[in-house]
Amino acid sequence: MARRWPLIAAGIPASFLLFLIFIIIFTPAGVVRGLLDRALDSAGYTFRAGEFGKALPLGIKARKVEIADNRGVLFKADEAVVRLRLLPLLTGKLSFSYRAGIGGGEVVGVFSLRKGGETDFRISHLRLEDIPFFSTATGTRARGDLQAEGSFRGSGKNAGGEAQLEIKGAELAGVKIGEMPLPDATYDLVRGALKVNSGRAVLESATLQGVGLYVRLKGDFPITEPIGAAPLNLTLELMPKPDFMERQKFVFLLLAKYLISPGNYRIPVNGTLAHPAIQ
Repeated sequence: MARRWPLIAAGIPASFLLFLIFIIIFTPAGVVRGLLDRALDSAGYTFRAGEFGKALPLGIKARKVEIADNRGVLFKADEAVVRLRLLPLLTGKLSFSYRAGIGGGEVVGVFSLRKGGETDFRISHLRLEDIPFFSTATGTRARGDLQAEGSFRGSGKNAGGEAQLEIKGAELAGVKIGEMPLPDATYDLVRGALKVNSGRAVLESATLQGVGLYVRLKGDFPITEPIGAAPLNLTLELMPKPDFMERQKFVFLLLAKYLISPGNYRIPVNGTLAHPAIQ
């Protein structure tokens, strides 16, 4: 009997794996689509796809994907695939890989539902103009080539991880924080680094090197649930050259009370992550 226990113990995860595989194989794609629709609808979003079906070996795929809310389309992808990862499952870890093709760029990564969640991602050559969120949610006209990568673990006070991003040839117009407009500008290079430790996100360095304008953003905010409710403690610094200020005189007149020295504006950004504001 004692010799049988190791075999029984080994058979439990194997049986669970086979059971899960059979569920995925024999669950119709329409049922999966219905579950996804209801999950997003409960969060206030709608899901549309030109095609939706199974992806080998164990996953789902969709083409011409759109996710929207009452403001309009927030996310679009030419194709998207999510697959169950088998090797982590053998150790009791429910983990998935994903890929989304968006224009000429892509987003790839993995995520796990264990211990508050784990996610790793990489974004390659994603054009900002292919992300409808900017115009739909913020009214911003954005262009540029985005590359980013990051890794996060846990949630709330146990959250940790880091992310970096870089944008080349960025153009931002119509940017507002709350009701306060910011200057339209072209940036040769945008770089940012975010670190999360003990449930707090610290924006270590975010710089925008523009034509006639240098911008720096720094500060922190706690990781809350939902994350959009996180109160912001950020400072935005604008360092324009005189000719740039002259071209956008009206905007800088509105920002005059934040002038701390000639050519240096320091603006506190508060509110929440979902609704930032300038006091």
